[in-house]
Amino acid sequence: MTIPIPPRLPDTPRRSSGGPRGPVRVLAVAVLLLLVLPWLVRLYVDWLWFGELGYRVVLQREITVRLALFAAASLLAFGLLYANAAFARRGLGGPLLLLGDVSPVFLDLVRRIPRLATPFSLLVAFLIGFSASSGWLTALRFLWRMPFGVADPVFGRDVSFYVFVLPILQALFPVAITLLVLALLMATGIYFLRGDVSLPGPHLRISRRATLHLGILLAVTLLLAALQIWTVHVPSLLFSTTGPFVGASYTDLHARLPGLHVSAVAAVVAAGLVLFGVAKRRLLPHAPLAIAGFLVVGALSRGVYPAVVQRFIVAPTELTREKPYLARHIEATRRAWGIDSVETRDLSGEATLTMTDIRANGPTIENVRLWDREPLLQTFGQLQEIRTYYDFISVDDDRYWIDGRYRQVLLSARELNTSALPTRSFINDHLTYTHGMGITMAPVNQVTAEGLPVLFIKDLPPTSTVSIRVTRPQIYFGELTNFMAVVATRQPEFDYPSGTTSVYSRYGGKAGIVVGSFAKRALLAWYFGSLNLLLSGDIGDSSRVLFRRNIVERASRALPFVQLDGDPYLVVSEAGELKWFLDAYTTSDRYPYAQRLADGTTYMRNSVKIVIDAYDGTLSAYVSDPRDPIIRSLARAFPGILLPMDSMPADIRSHIRYPEDLYRAQAALYAIYHMTEPEQFYHREDQWQMPVMEGVDARRNPFMRHIVMRLPDEERAEFIFMTPYTPRQKDNLAAWMVARNDGEHYGKLRVYRFPKQSLVFGPRQIVNRINQDTEISRQITLWDQRGSEVIRGQLLVIPIEESLIYVQPLYLRAQGGQIPELKRVVLAYQNRVVMEETLEAALVRLFGSQADVPVVQQRVAQPQQTEASEILQQIAEHYERAVSAQRAGNWAAYGLEMERIAELLRRAGAGRIP
Repeated sequence: MTIPIPPRLPDTPRRSSGGPRGPVRVLAVAVLLLLVLPWLVRLYVDWLWFGELGYRVVLQREITVRLALFAAASLLAFGLLYANAAFARRGLGGPLLLLGDVSPVFLDLVRRIPRLATPFSLLVAFLIGFSASSGWLTALRFLWRMPFGVADPVFGRDVSFYVFVLPILQALFPVAITLLVLALLMATGIYFLRGDVSLPGPHLRISRRATLHLGILLAVTLLLAALQIWTVHVPSLLFSTTGPFVGASYTDLHARLPGLHVSAVAAVVAAGLVLFGVAKRRLLPHAPLAIAGFLVVGALSRGVYPAVVQRFIVAPTELTREKPYLARHIEATRRAWGIDSVETRDLSGEATLTMTDIRANGPTIENVRLWDREPLLQTFGQLQEIRTYYDFISVDDDRYWIDGRYRQVLLSARELNTSALPTRSFINDHLTYTHGMGITMAPVNQVTAEGLPVLFIKDLPPTSTVSIRVTRPQIYFGELTNFMAVVATRQPEFDYPSGTTSVYSRYGGKAGIVVGSFAKRALLAWYFGSLNLLLSGDIGDSSRVLFRRNIVERASRALPFVQLDGDPYLVVSEAGELKWFLDAYTTSDRYPYAQRLADGTTYMRNSVKIVIDAYDGTLSAYVSDPRDPIIRSLARAFPGILLPMDSMPADIRSHIRYPEDLYRAQAALYAIYHMTEPEQFYHREDQWQMPVMEGVDARRNPFMRHIVMRLPDEERAEFIFMTPYTPRQKDNLAAWMVARNDGEHYGKLRVYRFPKQSLVFGPRQIVNRINQDTEISRQITLWDQRGSEVIRGQLLVIPIEESLIYVQPLYLRAQGGQIPELKRVVLAYQNRVVMEETLEAALVRLFGSQADVPVVQQRVAQPQQTEASEILQQIAEHYERAVSAQRAGNWAAYGLEMERIAELLRRAGAGRIP
């Protein structure tokens, strides 16, 4: 039955005008304290931090665009929903169609429900505005977009449309359609409560007012759906995976594309049918028929028909149908990933190396890397951490001109780890222990007689035995500096230990935020959640707060529009200052037809090189690929912060490296996409793979490494990044790729291919030959017993002329010890394998006399007479350890100590330092 609702129920008491003000005020204060004020404090501190860094334009752009997107999206959403609800509520007070017994209280509740439309509209508008503001970078890239100069092969659009414009359209249409659907549901609900829309049943009806309103909303929604199909779904076919590759396939272009057009037309027809019903003042049955027709046509044209074409037309003759589209995919992938310009060289694979070849490649042999990162990191930790609160967390490859020679070295920063401090307190954690101290540097190929690395730079303060000097060793910004520090305080800063005392210093850089006034200090204390920052008497107005000192966090916050490489590395400048290098990428997941990585990336360029000073945190970003349209658009959006590569100091520029993450992706893709013929690609006739080793994660490539070597056909040695390839499911070597790093050759990729008809042993085959060598196996078994552990170093693939040699270092570590010692070097060439104490000795066994071997300098230089007592002292220490091991019954340790004594005696007799 229909029950009229009176204007006001007599039993509903009137609330006093001041009643709700108290709770509203409490709620407003709570929102202010919990949301607004913390946001303002964070914004203020960010403003100071970006200003200190000189990157305030980034924050300004972010705030401006975020607020603009929030305001535009929320106002449009609220305007649409509120106007929609207001129109539906106009003249509210008419009859309600309610069945059964209805109480006055329920009628009053029903009357108030439409009034919830306003707060609901506000909530939805806030959520949509907040979501839209998160797309500020997408909006900036759209506003400042630059052309790629490459057209897609289907629709002829520049690739910039897919990279810059399509993401905007993909974000806008779903939001707009969602808003219209919400408006439709809201209006339907209000009309239902008014009685303008009846319950389903014999009295089903929709009033004229509701027919007009709901019909227009539904028609606009259908028209938007048609527009979305044309502007979003059609170009998105170029990212399809319907066929055996990424991109528009035969089915996509001959079935799905026509189906999309039919579906779009069906949406327009459905909208017209709805409007026809509105004109006839009868939304029923036109609207249900329109929706059902649109859905059925869409299911048939976009689902069933393409599936039938794929199964019965394409699948039986897939290669014939897909061949032209497969060619597009190969071309687009090679261009998007920068592997279309890879140089190729063919090697005979039949060259026989002689000592003349070894001598001609002296720089390559002199820089054979005998130290792996992991064993060396352990050794650095045991020999050079000095104190428990210092940590070496990574080892970096680099090259330097040292005493007139081009040398490859490994170096690591000695960073401060406050969690290991003996006493934890605010003063210790933030005022006294503020920085790490210096580096440790070792050549890749030199060891002492005891199998330890020769240290070019070591100790505290850092001392150097070569031409490289560290003049400013303090590390205030690094990979482990995840804590806030306050410098220039009344509390002296710990610099480094010196015997039983400590040396203190005072920060002299310009990094950090000046504490200043009491109000500013209070805001900083709130931001860091530290009351001590406000109350400490050691902190003065001129003190500075250093934060975001982790170089990855610092770079990602300052340059949020690039993606960082996972391997930062440290460089020593000519002036002796420590600089961090970070490679950064511009990426996209919208390059048409291009193969994607696991995270969806289809385009990647190393467009930015970032340099961060380890002392004062100065961050400089240099454009390393000015041809990249994405970085060109970002340079316009953030003027003044991206510097030309030519402005990088020459001594720092000489240490740039080809980025690891990009090289891994390119090497993996090139293993397949070196095949450019569609038929060959389809059958995978010549697919390569990274060498697979037992016990090694298949996702890693243990043979990808930096080497100083002379490439075939080149005149001088250079610093390269290389990886070998084997044929798919085979163990012999097929090719090897290098990324060049030096001078004018930086960034060039080259692949050396071996002939398919000749056998070139691959890494796995060499490892098997090493394991099958009886002498080597017996010696390893003898060592690898209770009391000691043999660590096999990574197998090195060393190209020499048109052939290869393989080198594997063997380390020995005592049980319970943490210092691996290099004991032997295994050298393999063709079908011969030898093991010697030094690389020189192994080369002599394989290729010729000692006089012809290049100076590898695997052992340190001649001792002085004054060092004889030191040698005798070491012999005595090993003898005592041998006796102790004998008494304990540890015969493996006993044999190891006796071997060390014999080695020391041999070295002493030969006049060499142990």
